[in-house]
Amino acid sequence: MSENIVVPSDSGKTEKYEALAPQLEALFSGETDLIANLANMAAILKEVFGFFWVGFYLVKNEQLVLGPFQGPLACTRIGYGKGVCGKAWETKQTQLIPDVEAFPGHIACSAASRSEIVVPLLKSGKVMGVLDIDSDKLADFDQIDQTQLEKLVSLIPVED
Repeated sequence: MSENIVVPSDSGKTEKYEALAPQLEALFSGETDLIANLANMAAILKEVFGFFWVGFYLVKNEQLVLGPFQGPLACTRIGYGKGVCGKAWETKQTQLIPDVEAFPGHIACSAASRSEIVVPLLKSGKVMGVLDIDSDKLADFDQIDQTQLEKLVSLIPVED
């Protein structure tokens, strides 16, 4: 796989996600290191969609610990059930938050963050991490993002 991702710039959001899926799958097929794959996925999502912040938190010692990301400085550790990321971990469900200020217990890693989506990374029904994406615009994520990001996260190879 080359180091280039090809997504038509004039395509819509759904088409961009759909163009990414086979390219990410090909990229992941040649690499078994989880951190390398997460780093590439964060970079690709940030570049293609221009999100404010894109990154992963990994479950370590009963906390979510910051993993590969693209964007400004981030919170390093998040507790179980805390903030949007911790809620995704606790519920094992994607959290789609149109206004982070309206989310009870939101953790403000950046005051510029206005909306957020967090997708759990599951292995055998257990959360091993989360994909966290923040926008500096209100209600920037919708059902298309949720459906497509869940598909992309499911492509990440997770070894035993």
